Amino acid sequence: MRVDQNGPMDRRTLIAASLAAASVGGPAVAGPGGGEAAAPALGISGVGLPVIEGGRVRNYVFVSLKLHLGAGKTPQEMRAKEAYFRDALVKAAHRTPFLVPGDWTRLDEAALQRSLMADAARIAGRGAVTRVEIIAQAPRRRTGVRAG
Repeated sequence: MRVDQNGPMDRRTLIAASLAAASVGGPAVAGPGGGEAAAPALGISGVGLPVIEGGRVRNYVFVSLKLHLGAGKTPQEMRAKEAYFRDALVKAAHRTPFLVPGDWTRLDEAALQRSLMADAARIAGRGAVTRVEIIAQAPRRRTGVRAG
């Protein structure tokens, strides 16, 4: 097992991002006022996506996502398709990198959301995912990379 010079900080960030995503991935519950129940959502954490510039991998950014589900879909039902969502994200990131020009520490959130929404219709059916929310981005390396 290889440990990088900034490994401990990356582990803390990854753990924090995972905890944040896990807290949003549970079933919907009614608020304390007994009002409307929150829309169901599926949390996906720790997907490592490459930052590619000039044909070279410059960094990896670990993202945590929240998929807001459409009518009739439950987190338990969609959890079975989580691996397909992860695979679609990684393939899309290699095919058309989600690059923010001049910054190797974060990804273009709008491009990532558009890509996953397009793939969600194929993976789970039209209307199964209504919105993709980026919860956290944690770059593998923070030093020695260009910042925007």
